[in-house]
Amino acid sequence: MVIQILGSGCPNCRRLEGNAREAINNLGIDANIVKIQDMDAIMDMGVMITPGLAIDGVVKKTGKVLSVGEIEEMLS
Repeated sequence: MVIQILGSGCPNCRRLEGNAREAINNLGIDANIVKIQDMDAIMDMGVMITPGLAIDGVVKKTGKVLSVGEIEEMLS
């Protein structure tokens, strides 16, 4: 599983990444986190508001820092 963090590297993007890492650890799943900071690539995925979270290339949420629990629900 690949979890993609979409954003410029702003504080909200970093918080989202941290929450995703915590969710992965809590669930004990095998997943890689990839940060996508290239705005053209982010827009190619249909994301206009960051931060965004995608799982295996499918955008799940944009414009919000998801909580650890919200990410865990998406991964379960």
